[in-house]
Amino acid sequence: MRTTGQITDVSINFINSKGKITLDIDTKNVETLDLLNKLKEKKLDIEIKQHREKRSGRANRYFWQLIGELCELQNINPVEDYKRRVKELGIFRTTRIESADFETLKKSWENWGEAWFCEKADTEYIDGIEFYIVNLYYGSSSFNTKQMSRLIDNLVQDCKAIGIETKPQQEIDSLLKEWEEEYRNGKVQKS
Repeated sequence: MRTTGQITDVSINFINSKGKITLDIDTKNVETLDLLNKLKEKKLDIEIKQHREKRSGRANRYFWQLIGELCELQNINPVEDYKRRVKELGIFRTTRIESADFETLKKSWENWGEAWFCEKADTEYIDGIEFYIVNLYYGSSSFNTKQMSRLIDNLVQDCKAIGIETKPQQEIDSLLKEWEEEYRNGKVQKS
């Protein structure tokens, strides 16, 4: 269950010395309240974090619209073309992990969204244990303004080269300015 709300009280239960919080949640949905009642007295995994409004993502949506048009004309998979573009831009992070844990890392990383991917870049052995050097590539929804601008600019050039109409540069700049404001304000979304 996911919802938003506010912490209205924080205290200590002196009987069992455990922390206690009271939440007001933003739902009046009867099914949600019934579910919460069924979970009462059960051990739960709990994560509480500050709510952030999601990005409008207009620049990201425009990117995916254009790549869809381009890939349809070229009869290629848009996600695969996206991956190629991100690799060319070098937007990734490198980590080392025991080879036995690679599939778990891969599944967990790719769970962030369709466009999040990872690949083995190299192998090394430390004290007889096999490790993979892994490149973790981010989804475009997490890109900063400079990264998003490079991604869109390269795609726009490719679209123009084969005659796909694109937005005027002024409108693209406006989308990127909106992206920058959202990025600066910490409004991110999973995609």
